[in-house]
Amino acid sequence: MAGLVERLVPEELWELFRRVVPPTEVVRPQGGGKRRADDREVLAGIIFVATSGCTWRQLPPVFGPCWQTVYRRFAQWSRARVWARLHRVILDELGARGELDWSRCAIDSVSIRASKGLLTGPNPTDRGKNGSKIHLITDRNGLPLSLGISAANLHDSQALKPLICGIPPVRSRRGPRRRKPDKLHADKGYDYAHLRRWLRERNISPRIARKGTESSNRLGRHRWVVERTVSWLAGCRRLHRRYERKPEHFLAFVGVAAALIGLRRLTC
Repeated sequence: MAGLVERLVPEELWELFRRVVPPTEVVRPQGGGKRRADDREVLAGIIFVATSGCTWRQLPPVFGPCWQTVYRRFAQWSRARVWARLHRVILDELGARGELDWSRCAIDSVSIRASKGLLTGPNPTDRGKNGSKIHLITDRNGLPLSLGISAANLHDSQALKPLICGIPPVRSRRGPRRRKPDKLHADKGYDYAHLRRWLRERNISPRIARKGTESSNRLGRHRWVVERTVSWLAGCRRLHRRYERKPEHFLAFVGVAAALIGLRRLTC
C-alpha cells in the first residue's frame, strides 16, 4: 500500500501539498475515537478517483481510509480552495524556474455531458443535452494558468474576462510577479470588438480570428497548445462526464487535473 501511495503522491507533490492544506486538530478534546486518517493516504485516494474515473464507493480499501473519509476530506479541502492554492503554488515553482512563457497565451473551452447539479445547461453542440463547460487559459507551452466552469450554454466570449482576471500573480525568474500575457490567441467565438478593446486597455495584444475574413486553416498555428491541454485534462477520467451535483466539487477535480499537469512539467 505504501508503494501505491508514494506512486500517486510522490515526494514533490506531497511537499507542495503540505504548504497549502489547512491545519487540523489531531487531538480529540473528549478523548477516545479512531486515529485520524493520514492526509497523504487520503490525497492518494482522491487522485486515484480523479485519474481512474471510479465512483467514491468503488475506491479500493488498499489505501487505508474508507471511501466516506476520503470523500469527506475532499469536500472539506474543496471548500477551503486547497486545489486552487495547490495549482497556484505549482505555478509559482514553474515561474521561478522560468518554465512559464507569457509571450503567447491561448484560451479555449470544452463541453462535457453532465448528469445533474448547478451550472449545467443545454449543450448547443450536443443536441441540447445537459452539460457543463470547462474554460481555460494556457501559456505558450500549454500549461494551464486559469480555469473555470460554467453551464454548457454559456457563450465562450463571456468567460474571457473572468479567466483573465483569474490569473494569479505568479513568480518570475527575475523581476516582479506576472499575471498578464503579452498576446492572447483565441478562435472566432471570441471575435467581439468590446473584448479586443478590453484586452488592449490591459496591454494584452488580442490575436483573435475574425469571422468571415480569416480562414480556419491558420487557427492552429499558435492555438493548438490549448487544445493539447484539453486532451491532457481528459487524462483525468473523472472529467469525461460530470457526476458531481455541487459545482465546487466539479471545479475541484478540474483543479486536481491542472495541478497534475503542472507537476509533470515540474518533475520532468
